[in-house]
Amino acid sequence: MKEVYSPGFESYREQIWEAIADFGRAGVKVGPGKRNVVKRIETGNLLLNIKAFKRPNAFNRIAYRYFRKSKARRSFEYAHQLLGMGIGTPAPLACIESDGLVFGESYYVSEHIDEDLTFRTLIENPEYPDREAILRQFTHFTHRMHESGVLFLDHSPGNTLIKKKENNRYAFYLVDLNRMRMSVRMGMEKRIGNFARLSATEDMIRVMSDEYASISGVPGDRVYKKMCWHTKTNHQRRVRQKMKHRILGQYKARNARTI
Repeated sequence: MKEVYSPGFESYREQIWEAIADFGRAGVKVGPGKRNVVKRIETGNLLLNIKAFKRPNAFNRIAYRYFRKSKARRSFEYAHQLLGMGIGTPAPLACIESDGLVFGESYYVSEHIDEDLTFRTLIENPEYPDREAILRQFTHFTHRMHESGVLFLDHSPGNTLIKKKENNRYAFYLVDLNRMRMSVRMGMEKRIGNFARLSATEDMIRVMSDEYASISGVPGDRVYKKMCWHTKTNHQRRVRQKMKHRILGQYKARNARTI
């Protein structure tokens, strides 16, 4: 296996390997884990989040071995870049990858964050305490990310952990980092479009667009209309994709029965 550790964490190699070796049985699963599995595992004096990436298809097993960085490696490197810019994400500890003729297993190891909520919590709980203040602070966080040239392609409801600090301030931590673009020059259209996958409700869009307008100097009604349009368009695209997958699944099931 190929191993890369963050400075100061090489001494934890044995504990990290122990957690990975017992990954199937140990720890508590975090999130739905349909393709990739994330677990919270305590080992020694470390509380880790370990993400095991699904073994790629035959083409990508060759590509990741010789031509492209794996998802685990990208997550590890992006985390270091984000922290270097002052953008929150759980501290990266290690990246572990298979090192055979073709690529196989890979793991991204980071510190565990005991969040108080995620962005999804604000969608599902309209009466959540301090909801508007959190949305406005989250909008500042996203704007700072854009100003730093970071385009987070998976900026979705479950991928921002939120933790309450003192004086009604909140800290935000990005997770699921393997799909990012760095050093991107973004116009307003791309910036506002980056809010689309959050699937925010109309009242949330109204708050975030108002805050983004005050930060950027763009008229509020323009930001609101663009944010609504991008969110609606993204929702329609997801509905079409789900319909396509359902029809394809039914077609495959019918064919399997006739064989």
